[in-house]
Formats: sequence, C-alpha cells, structure tokens
Amino acid sequence: MINAFRTYNPLNFLWLVLLLILTRICYVFNAPPKIEFVFFESFARLLFPVAYEYALPPVVNILIASVFVLVQALLLNQLCSKFNLLGKPSLLPALMYITVSSLFTPFLTLSSPLICNFLLIAMLYRLFALYKGTEAKSIAYDLGMIVAVGSLFYLPFIYFFLIIWIGLITFKPFDWREWVAGALGYATIFFFLAVFYFLNDRIGQFYTIWLPLATKFPDKININYYNYLLLVPVIVILALCFIKLRENFYRSYVQTRKSYQLLAIVFMVAALSFYVKAFQLSHFLLCAVPGAVFFAYYFLYATKRWFYESLYILLVAGIVYFQFNTF
Repeated sequence: MINAFRTYNPLNFLWLVLLLILTRICYVFNAPPKIEFVFFESFARLLFPVAYEYALPPVVNILIASVFVLVQALLLNQLCSKFNLLGKPSLLPALMYITVSSLFTPFLTLSSPLICNFLLIAMLYRLFALYKGTEAKSIAYDLGMIVAVGSLFYLPFIYFFLIIWIGLITFKPFDWREWVAGALGYATIFFFLAVFYFLNDRIGQFYTIWLPLATKFPDKININYYNYLLLVPVIVILALCFIKLRENFYRSYVQTRKSYQLLAIVFMVAALSFYVKAFQLSHFLLCAVPGAVFFAYYFLYATKRWFYESLYILLVAGIVYFQFNTF
C-alpha cells in the first residue's frame, strides 16, 4: 500500500477515502449514545450562548469529523508539495495524516483540537512562505490573529504563539517590528473580546481567561496501558524518520532543513501544552500535522519494502483492533 502512495496518482484518492472509512467504521458501532463536542472555550461562550454540546447524533458527529480529517489531509499534502518538504510529489502526507488522526477513539470525533488543526495548517503555509517573502510584518500580524482565534476554540493553542517568533527567527533576519506585529495581531482579537465582556458587564472576569496557564505541570498521568501499545509502532516510525532525516539533512535545501526544524518544534509545543486543561487524549491530535509529515518522510525514503509495509500494516491493524476492544 505504501508503495502505491509514493507517487502522486489521483486514483489514490479513492484509497484515502476507503482508509478513512476502515479506521472509523468500527467506532461507529461502538460509539456511546452521546458524544460531547465543546466548540468554544468557556470564556468565549458569550459569543455563542447556545447549548450545542450534545446536539449532534454520534454518527453525524463522526461523519463530520471524518470529512474534516480528509480535507485537512489534502491541505497538508498540498503544503508538502508546494514547499517541497519531501523532495518529490507524493500522497504519503495525506495517507499518514488520516492514519495518525485515527490512533485513539477521541481523535475520531469532533473536538476543538481538530478544528485548530485547520488553523495550524494555515499557520504553516504562512511560516514556510517567510523564507522567500520580503514583507513579514503583515504575515506575522495574520499569524498572531490565527493563534488568538485558535485560543478561543482551545486555550492550549495559545502556546503556538511561540511558533510565530521561532518561525521568524528561523526564516528571517531579526526585526523587532515583525515580533511586535505578531503580538498586535494576537491582541486585536482579545481586544474585541474584552469589548464584548465590557458590554456584558463582565470585564472584571476578563483576567481569568489566562489563569489555567498557571496550572502546575502534572507529576503523573493516568492512562490505559493497553491502548498505548499503539504508540510502539508510532515511536519506531518516528525514530526511523529522524535517522533518515539525519542522513539526508545536509543534502536538502536550506529551506527544507529549516522547515523540518520548525516542524519538530511545533510537535514538541503541541505535545507539551496538554497540561493547561484536564488531561484528554484529543489534545494530541495537534501533533498529527507535524507527525504526519515525519511519517511521510520515512516511508518515502525507506528502502526495505517488506519492513516498512509490515510496519504500516501493523499500525493500521492495531488501530482497528483497539476500536473493537475497549478493555
């Protein structure tokens, strides 16, 4: 299967849809009677004061989430092609995104992190464009606004503001005006939110928005160890990817090297920002965007077909198996 996706063949779109169905059909039959979907953070509920958390039937919820994942997979694939992240056209980024976004059952339903992945992909488009762009202040301002909007959906997304400054350092010479432009973009959205609070006589509560950022990093996390067996092939693939990247690092274009460095930082920021809210697996869906690119890189340049095909089949089989078994 991997070999078929190493080249850009439009017919493989059908296989993408089939894989999307395969990795979700089991959960459709095992889904709970009600699935909660929290669209906005509590501090932004003034903007949308309607009870919607359980408005969608489980099947509809999963179907809409699947469509979102497919669209994001295609956008991510286009991103990799436009900025030549893999060195050749391929549908592997889309394949890997659909696979990674199916790892755990909380990934299969509508969630704020899933919505934020649209914003993350939009951020990466603008950040990668900085390398050849001449005007970065407007891009930095737009990026600040994107992070602020993402924070309304999901507060841990606020940490992606660091990605703006790290991206500016990575792709452009230092210019303090660009850094300020990013901060102004972020402040613009929250200025209008503050006005909304003021008009509703709640301006005294506005500062409480950022109190969760002071939450202590947890000493331990309660997890289901059976489900985390899925992380074994994931860790193996990531390790093999970094080995391949290291081998080819200085043979790549400068822009490609910088792009992968930024993706690694995005992955770490996404993984470490979970503590802001009560631990939930759906948060790690934010890691799927950079993770899918790393997966695609390994599978594109892996040489032993029997090994990489078996590794991928093992991963997909594990996803389907653990959807059947909740332990």
